[in-house]
Amino acid sequence: MTHTRRALTELLERHDLGPSRALGQNFVVDPNTVRRIARLAGVGPDTHVVEIGAGLGSLTLALAETGASVTAVELDRYLVPVLREVVAGLPVLVVEGDAMRLDWDELLAEHASWTLVANLPYNVATPLVLDLLAGVPAIERMLVMVQLEAGERLAAEPGSGIYGIPSVKVALRADARIVGKVGPDVFLPRPRVDSALVEVVRRAELATSADPELLVELLEKGFGQRRKMLRRSLAELVPPEAFAVAGIAPEERPERLSVQDWGRLTEAVAALRPPT
Repeated sequence: MTHTRRALTELLERHDLGPSRALGQNFVVDPNTVRRIARLAGVGPDTHVVEIGAGLGSLTLALAETGASVTAVELDRYLVPVLREVVAGLPVLVVEGDAMRLDWDELLAEHASWTLVANLPYNVATPLVLDLLAGVPAIERMLVMVQLEAGERLAAEPGSGIYGIPSVKVALRADARIVGKVGPDVFLPRPRVDSALVEVVRRAELATSADPELLVELLEKGFGQRRKMLRRSLAELVPPEAFAVAGIAPEERPERLSVQDWGRLTEAVAALRPPT
């Protein structure tokens, strides 16, 4: 049985705890919401799930209900013993640690593929998703609840006003889409913004064979001056002939380019650089 608002409030009071603003904690207090997340994630008895920011186990309990085995990561040392109490007897391994610093290869070594399902703290959601995509190939799918604006950026398409560096970095390694929205009333405390449920499915291969480090360098330079035409914002990195080689108009602006476009431009720059 998952936590109701009353049950979670009583749990906090019994252990003399409260949500940490510094850690961006907003606990889900609606059983229907966490079961919806578990259903959208498509997890079940044959799924190995890693959950980040498990808190007091609202989502953890819903994931365990599906029969999935769960590795629940929680940073807050005050919540960890309570979380262990909540999930006692269930197929859940509770790990105390910072998701930005964990040795994921060691933690996830037991199985070849994992699904991430998590209600991510707003202050770390985007860098965490990007880091896991770049560095933890064992995580093949994600269903994450994040601030709506962050979710829209992760899943944005070229030409959108919110399309930017996170959008391209996600598209390089995965397909992302918003599969649902969640209002603030299901949280304790109540945030001031809506949330998005974002599905991220890893690609079998990168969207481009271009050097990822050079690609990111171009992205940061281009989107750092996103109102300028590319021939101006990228003047220090991209020789004029590279645009012709890549088939990209130098008058374009960064938000108009797909990840494949950025890849072609990166490859053109690399090919035109003198050997070292």
